[in-house]
Amino acid sequence: MTDTLRRISALTYKETLQILRDRSTILLGVVLPLVLIILIGSGVSLDVKNIPLAIVVEQQDQTSDNLIGAIKGSTYFEPIIVRNMATAKELMHDRKIDGILVIPGDFGARLQQGQGQLQGITYGVDTSLAMSVQNDIVAAVSEWAANDLQLPVVRSFGYIQLVPRMWFNDAYSSTWFFVPGLIMLIMTIVGVFLTSVVMAREWERGTFESLFVTPVKPVEIILAKIIPYYVLAMVGMIMCLLMSYYVYQVPMRGSLAVIFGVSTLYLIVSLNIGLLISAVTKSQFLSCQMALLVSFLPALMLTGFLFDVHSQPLLIQYISQILPATYYLQVLESLFLSGNNWALISKNCLILAGFALVFTVLTLHVTRKKVG
Repeated sequence: MTDTLRRISALTYKETLQILRDRSTILLGVVLPLVLIILIGSGVSLDVKNIPLAIVVEQQDQTSDNLIGAIKGSTYFEPIIVRNMATAKELMHDRKIDGILVIPGDFGARLQQGQGQLQGITYGVDTSLAMSVQNDIVAAVSEWAANDLQLPVVRSFGYIQLVPRMWFNDAYSSTWFFVPGLIMLIMTIVGVFLTSVVMAREWERGTFESLFVTPVKPVEIILAKIIPYYVLAMVGMIMCLLMSYYVYQVPMRGSLAVIFGVSTLYLIVSLNIGLLISAVTKSQFLSCQMALLVSFLPALMLTGFLFDVHSQPLLIQYISQILPATYYLQVLESLFLSGNNWALISKNCLILAGFALVFTVLTLHVTRKKVG
């Protein structure tokens, strides 16, 4: 046991020195996560603001003026006042506006009778944008009706009680949604992409194979390779956590210890996938392509980070269930925004532990086979 620890320590020390000498590795492991969280956290947003909206005013009166004033005061709209529907349709056809709000000529009179009606029209080609515009119109009219007229809140332009609220996102900010997914992507990049490329470089140079002629065991070599990159990835994650909390004010409602624990499980999976790719390809170019295809792109597109999994075809939903990143992202989102959901945490951690075991065994088997 003492000899094993001594060999692992020596190899880990050697690997750490190699990382410190290779500036590109440090750039990928530490600087890249910071650049990604700054760029995506600041520049990528699902919040739709400054929506060009045509307001058709068939007859101007005090009621319509008050409603228009409320919409003009919103940061979500850039209203364009028109007098007829034909003009509004032309603007929509020319793609100069994203929505139309029609205020009928008898709106004020009908409102006094409790039967006020408005019409909202959105550009339905872009469904996600259309839904955002529709929701924003409803919210703006609802706020005006509740605050200025003390009327029941408007919902789909019919009077029913409505209290707008977004669960687990009190700031109504898509940044809160993006940050957990961004940390998942960073762990994937450092774990799979970086490890596969760096290890493939050693296969090309023959330095990796030369270790197997020493008394060192394969499992000791694998551990020595994993430990420095694990530390590097955790440093990057800590910096991302600090940035998300202090710069973007993303809450961390769950346990920080659980965040580190589940991240450790996911990193074991990712690092072993990277070592497995490098052992199979033994080429930096092929490793780069394989890592991109089997880890980064699926993690970006199929885990629910950018697109809701439930809105995707059934086959894609099944594929998403075999991706370790899917389970890691679900736990991160829960820990950041809703707190410690122990049922979800336990289930997903067990699945990640299963992935870790499978890929560790595969890595050891393939590495021995490639060397032998």
